[in-house]
Amino acid sequence: MPAESSRVRSMNETRDRILDVALDVLGDNPDAGMGDIASAAGVVRRTVYGHFPSRLDLIRTLTERAVTEMTAVLTEVDASGAEADAMWVEFIARIWPVAHRYRVLLALRRGEYGEAIHGLLGPLDELLADLVKRGQDSDVFAQHLPPGILSQIAYGVVFAIADSDPSNGTLGARAATITSLLMLGVPETRAIALVDDQP
Repeated sequence: MPAESSRVRSMNETRDRILDVALDVLGDNPDAGMGDIASAAGVVRRTVYGHFPSRLDLIRTLTERAVTEMTAVLTEVDASGAEADAMWVEFIARIWPVAHRYRVLLALRRGEYGEAIHGLLGPLDELLADLVKRGQDSDVFAQHLPPGILSQIAYGVVFAIADSDPSNGTLGARAATITSLLMLGVPETRAIALVDDQP
């Protein structure tokens, strides 16, 4: 039995390593193939295909991982009971490393995998729309667009800035937070004050 669990653990470690490497490789080149990922992970292509029968399976798994991480953060932030704009700031501050790590999904979402990625992001999209709706109901966020659309615009800005900031610097996180608040209709002075109040 110990040999079996050791083998399973080794397979899981290889799978996780492939996923981590895939994020780096696809982050540098969204068109990279499975062979490029295998080479960077130090395994043969057959090993990659053993875990992920197609490139779509790999992209789906990366998206599921991103959604799980981001949903967990948003659920925790949501429990704080803060004003919607302060909640948004905390969410972006905590999500920035995740958004930065998964920034390639933005590029992939615009391509052939868009429908699959969009479908998997559904639960996160709903949570974000709920947060924006709460902000609209309390006159914290603008009301010129439905919450689902406004949340996507604001969140899309975060990924766009993450994609253009490969160094993962704090300037990027600050810019992403302030810009997304502006997209939500928060006045600039309030947006800056909220970000500066972050620990």
